[in-house]
Amino acid sequence: MNRTEFIFATAFILFVAFAFGWFAHWLIHRFRRVAQSEMSELDKMAQELHEAEEARDEAITYQQQREAELTNQLTQTEAELRAAMEGLRDVRREAEELRGQLERG
Repeated sequence: MNRTEFIFATAFILFVAFAFGWFAHWLIHRFRRVAQSEMSELDKMAQELHEAEEARDEAITYQQQREAELTNQLTQTEAELRAAMEGLRDVRREAEELRGQLERG
């Protein structure tokens, strides 16, 4: 193989490599291209996801507020129960004292 043949063989190999690379790029670009309808569908899905996240955040906020209200109500009810139980104890003690006085006197 002389010098001219070597140059032509190298040029041919480089051309084939270039053509193969260009074809591969075209093929990949062809499969990766997103159609306009798909873009609008993706935009719609993104909007729906955003709305769902906002609804979730609102639900979490409502749940936290409701939980705080119920905890407060439970605390108040427990305090009222303790006060009622103390009052009942006092009344029972007083009733026992009165029975004792009646029995003695």
